[in-house]
Amino acid sequence: MESFAGEHGYTALFLLSFLASTLVPLGSEWLLVALLSNGSDPTLSIAVATIGNTLGACTTYAVGMFGGPFLAGRVLRIEPETRQRAERFYDRYGSWSLFFSWLPGIGDPLCLVGGILGVGFGKFLLLVFAGKLSRYLVVSLVTLKIVAL
Repeated sequence: MESFAGEHGYTALFLLSFLASTLVPLGSEWLLVALLSNGSDPTLSIAVATIGNTLGACTTYAVGMFGGPFLAGRVLRIEPETRQRAERFYDRYGSWSLFFSWLPGIGDPLCLVGGILGVGFGKFLLLVFAGKLSRYLVVSLVTLKIVAL
């Protein structure tokens, strides 16, 4: 894996970050740490990971947006009244939770629900991008601090 990461570092980071932000249970931080520890450009590494992870979240959002009626009605069996109450609550408070889409376990479902409930794409993109950028910045700063010791 180390030779693959060395030869295809940024491409691998993009693909892994993308997949990690879909409903596929993967993590991308380990590869970011490995690349930074081996001297990769921090700015480019953070940008690649953030963009890949954000685009993966957009894919999950699209699944919710376009598959929402099927998911809500047939798979999850959500009653129309329950959905309307959830939409009102999410419109008022929940969309801000998208900033935390970087959290393991709950981040991908947050993006899916954002799509199902039709959160405006601009707001979705801004909140998700800010959260994911923040996460990768922190991971990178900690890694670079440890590598410098």
